[in-house]
Formats: sequence, structure tokens, C-alpha cells
Amino acid sequence: MIRSMTGFARVERQYEFGRLSWEMRSVNHRYLDFGLRLPEEFRPLESDIRTCLGQYLSRGKIEASLRFTAEPGAIGSRLELNSGLARELLVVHRELTQLAGIEQQVDISQMLKWPGLIEEKRPDPAPLQSAAMELLIQTAHELQASRGREGEQMANAIRERLAGVAVITANVRTWLPEIRTGLKQKMLERVADLKQTLDPGRIEQEVVILSQKIDVDEELDRLDAHVEEVYRVLDLEEPVGRRLDFLMQEFNRESNTLSSKSIDQRTTQAAVDLKVLIEQMREQVQNVE
Repeated sequence: MIRSMTGFARVERQYEFGRLSWEMRSVNHRYLDFGLRLPEEFRPLESDIRTCLGQYLSRGKIEASLRFTAEPGAIGSRLELNSGLARELLVVHRELTQLAGIEQQVDISQMLKWPGLIEEKRPDPAPLQSAAMELLIQTAHELQASRGREGEQMANAIRERLAGVAVITANVRTWLPEIRTGLKQKMLERVADLKQTLDPGRIEQEVVILSQKIDVDEELDRLDAHVEEVYRVLDLEEPVGRRLDFLMQEFNRESNTLSSKSIDQRTTQAAVDLKVLIEQMREQVQNVE
């Protein structure tokens, strides 16, 4: 089953510490490219997030954003007094006032400015970050499911065009004997209009040469082979976008050759119709992972 590079997923969950929400969007891109938007407390996870997503996605431009809303009343950062340092400052204050021979009350507001007297104690970030990574995996699965559903629609569209290509090649095969016969008849008519007599062997030789120039049996065989290969590739579980893109180039090459060798209106129109179908498939393939 092929997957599209276009998809969307959003997963959120309520925890005791607050609500986490992942949102992911993906569009087609030649390689795998990430754009992450994370709250500050989740910045240390950026490398792990890229590694995790790389296990589920192989191509596409991925925009992933994480939102965190803390639960009111949940344990957050708190301030703690460095009691040991405070006692030392009070002892120094007392000794200074004694040496100076003055009485002066401790100025608490000034003491609070002393570096290290008040320390901020942050909560352990491990549970929060672990929950974010767990939710990330679920969101990646949802994104892949979204890309898979769109990919199935694309595969159906490609199969329809493949059926059209097969019909065209079959029609051209049925026309070729009549085209060759008509080519020989036209040459004989032109020779008959000449005033001089030509060697019948030479005429047959020229007919053979022209028949070889317009021979497209190999091109039709390769088109049929490409059709079968695309059918096979569409059923693979691995990413196949680049392989399908190569096959579209091969389709286009054979259709160009068929067009250049055409001497009949029917095969000329068939080559045009073939190019239309190939271009429609190519547009679909450009968005395949």
C-alpha cells in the first residue's frame, strides 16, 4: 500500500500535570524535512523527536507543534530559602553592628538581593517529557494512517490510468499489421506512378526498411512491462515514491518514441492519449512517499 506525503493528525490528552496536544501536517518534499515548534521546557527533546519521527516517515515536509497547558494547582516551580546562607548573613550583620558600635535592624529586602539566598526549585521534567514522547508516537501513527488513506485513493487513480495505458498498447498492436500493409500499398502506388520500372526486390527492400523504422513492438513490450511493474510496486509496503517516479520517466520515454515513429493518425493520437495518462500518473506519483 502506498502512502501520500500529504496528511494531518492531531492528538491531545489530559494528564494530572496538564494537557498535552500534538499537531502534525505533512506535504510533499523531495527529502524528509522537519519543522518543530516546542514550548521551552520541551526543547531538550528536539533531537529525540526528530529521531522518533524518522522511524515512521521517510519523505515529506513535516510541521509538528506541541502545546502544553499546565493544570491549575499542579505542582510547579517553587522558591526555597537557603537557610544556611541566611544564617551566615545574619551572623555577619550582627558582628558588623557590634564592631561599629551601632544598633541597626536587618534590612530583609537588601538581604533578598544576595545571590543564592533564594533558590528556584523546578519540578522533575522527566514525567512531562516522557508523556510528550508517548503522545508523539501516537500522533505519528495517526499521521501515517491519514497518509495511508490518501495514498490508497492515489493508488486507485494510478491503477485506472494503467488500465488505460494497457488498452492503448493493445489497440496499437492490432493496428500495426494494417499499418504495415497500408505502407506497402502506398509505396506500390507511388512506384506505379513512376515512368520507369523498378526492381521488385528493391521495392521489397525499401518496404522492409520503412517497416523497421516504424516498428514499435519493443516500445509496446516495454510499456506492458512498465505497467506490470507499477502494479507490483503499488502493493509493496515500503516507500516507493522514488521508484514510481523513475518508472514514470520510462513511460514517458517510450511514449515519445512511439510518437516519433508514428506514420498513422491512429498511432499519433494513441501517443497523445498515452502522454496524457502518463502525466496524470506522474502528478499523483509526485506526492507518493
